[in-house]
Amino acid sequence: MFRIIERDWNSFRIHFFVHNKIYWLSFIIGILSGCASLILKNLIQFFKEFLMGDFGTEKYLLFILPLAGIIITVLIVRFFIKDDLGHGVTLVLSAISNKKGRIRKHHTFSSVITSAITIGFGGSVGSEAPAVITGSSIGSNIARMFHLNYYDTLILLGCGASGAISGIFMAPLAGIVFTLEVLMLDLTMSSLIPILISSITAAVLTTLFMGNAVMLQFHIVNLFDYTNIPFYIILGIFSGFVSLYFTRMSMWLESKMKAIKSQWQRILLGGLLLGLLIFLFPSLWGEGYSSIIDVFNGHGASLLSNSAFAGINNPWFFSIFLLLLIFFKVIAMTATCGSGGVGGIFAPSLFVGAITGYFVAFLSNTILDTNLPVDNFAVVGMGAMMAGVMHAPLLGIFLSVEITGGYQLLFPLIISSLISYITIIQFETHSIYTKRLALNGDLITHHKDNAILHFMKVGGLIDTNFQIVPPEASLGDLTKIIIKSKRDLFPVVDADGSLKGMLKMTDIRDIIFRHELYDKVFVKDIMYMPEYYISPHDSMREVAAKFESSNHYNLAVIDDGKYVGFISRARVFSFYRKEMRSISHD
Repeated sequence: MFRIIERDWNSFRIHFFVHNKIYWLSFIIGILSGCASLILKNLIQFFKEFLMGDFGTEKYLLFILPLAGIIITVLIVRFFIKDDLGHGVTLVLSAISNKKGRIRKHHTFSSVITSAITIGFGGSVGSEAPAVITGSSIGSNIARMFHLNYYDTLILLGCGASGAISGIFMAPLAGIVFTLEVLMLDLTMSSLIPILISSITAAVLTTLFMGNAVMLQFHIVNLFDYTNIPFYIILGIFSGFVSLYFTRMSMWLESKMKAIKSQWQRILLGGLLLGLLIFLFPSLWGEGYSSIIDVFNGHGASLLSNSAFAGINNPWFFSIFLLLLIFFKVIAMTATCGSGGVGGIFAPSLFVGAITGYFVAFLSNTILDTNLPVDNFAVVGMGAMMAGVMHAPLLGIFLSVEITGGYQLLFPLIISSLISYITIIQFETHSIYTKRLALNGDLITHHKDNAILHFMKVGGLIDTNFQIVPPEASLGDLTKIIIKSKRDLFPVVDADGSLKGMLKMTDIRDIIFRHELYDKVFVKDIMYMPEYYISPHDSMREVAAKFESSNHYNLAVIDDGKYVGFISRARVFSFYRKEMRSISHD
């Protein structure tokens, strides 16, 4: 009796805990990534309340504090972390592309600390990307701890990313969509379950500790009016072009700042530029969510009253002021990151999107005497901007709906977000996250074929069991070598190991049985030098391209003129299929 119970218990335990190991790990990752989001949010709030509470009355400190935050961040990174924290989401994509999903352990805490200081002191960036790299690192390192394979590592990495987004916004659907649309993980329905577990776990955890304080409080006063669809279309087009400016200006300014060799010059230039912009436009301080809430609550005019231009009560000037906020937010964001601060583009894109939607509605009401709801347009503008900047229309739609509760605006969100995305892809085929990797040829997450080729190495595919023929050998000598060979291809190699040419059985078939030519014809007279060959240093993408363009079944591998071996099309295809299975499912 007891043996039967023990046997059944062991069977249940193995099935429930071992076979469902990924589910349990995803639950743990959801808790940890949610905690990371909570800690990050509260740290930022702590620094903000401490600094603004003690120094808020001294407006000139708006000029100094952001620079101080960047200096502290740089010192922590330089002397304690000693690694490039870079752009959070781009680092995750790079880890997937180049490191089989492995992220260094310090990312489980380093981005939380440094971004909290950067943003808490006024850095004009968001906390979401640091949360994503933190959650992804938690998932990656837990996978490494349990010695999981590549595919399961990607699942847990995605669990950490979705948990971070879900926790920081209390938006479980957006967390899942982020993993699918931005990270572009190739997941099956069964592998989506762990992502769902992490996402909802982090959201519940955030709700328990912070309630609705995470959400951007928005109450729909004006329901969606179908007669406003033309204006939502205009908003989508305008948002697409603003997204284009957002992407190109940030990339250009960042490259200019990187060109400055002295790190302290970059810090001073970026920090002082950021301080000046915040001094003139206090709405650029930090993430900017308080300004978005003002717009939602009908207090958009406070954006001007808090600035250096307060007192100018002119609707035309206010319209220009809103455009200046859009223009300078991107510069303030890039100055923060380019000078050494740590943060992401989520919050800046939401800020720019809300101001863009507000601007379109306000300008239309001013010029055309319409009665467009500026708060609704601000919400839709956020989704449209994310769709354009991140090339993620679904993320823009679901995130805007979840963080505001504006589900009745789903229809205009779909319209504006899709049009914004369609507009920007005419000019930019890559998002702001993927463009840096694409320029270096390191982007594989959005192209499975490139992903598989990336993990295949030339060295593991070389065949060396070919019979070597010296160039001075006669036709008679060649026949003796052919008898020993199981191949119909013969590399011609001299005494120094250099490849002088090649011979194919098809090329000598008409003379191989003519005995009178055995001592008259020499290999050096009938060999040929291949037009296509491979270097051991070539990437597999280059190898695949050479096979495709040459239409050959075997290509010689030559290293600085020295013969190494051959790579066959069949062997490449066999390894390709093996990698396909490992990267797609276990």
